[in-house]
Amino acid sequence: MSDKDTSKYISLILRHKPEVIGITLDEHGWADVDALIEGVNRTHPLDMERLERIVAEDEKQRYSFNEDKTLIRANQGHSVQVDVELKETKPPEYLYHGTATKYEESIDRQGLLPKSRLYVHLSADIETARKVGTRHGKLLIYKVLSEKMHEDGIPFYLSVNGVWLTKTVETKYLEKLQ
Repeated sequence: MSDKDTSKYISLILRHKPEVIGITLDEHGWADVDALIEGVNRTHPLDMERLERIVAEDEKQRYSFNEDKTLIRANQGHSVQVDVELKETKPPEYLYHGTATKYEESIDRQGLLPKSRLYVHLSADIETARKVGTRHGKLLIYKVLSEKMHEDGIPFYLSVNGVWLTKTVETKYLEKLQ
């Protein structure tokens, strides 16, 4: 198994289905590292050295350890109800959302919704939004009037890996770029 395959499996567990390997997440999304290694190791070879490498080298910085590396969690993207202790943060004037044209009609009608996740994920720059959007099909990028949303009292959070999060984005705050 490659580190990438193992990382995807860890992501599934820490964001969506901890029960797959018989672990639980605390209210802030933390899981016991030893229990995670033991559970993952049933199907994907994993030890502490490999887990540390996966966390350190993950290009999206999906995971965080606590200070003594006894706990681990996904930084965002959860579908299970957890509070990853995000601080409300004033966003830049604009943020971006990369998606596929197949979702255009729904977004134009309903705005951006978190679907199965807890938050809508937004990018600070067009290039990151482009990378995200191309994974879903023919690219469509929306510019989000994030400063205006903030002025209107809508909270934003910045995850430790640089992803901007908010509950929803109404259509009045969206402009199509592509």
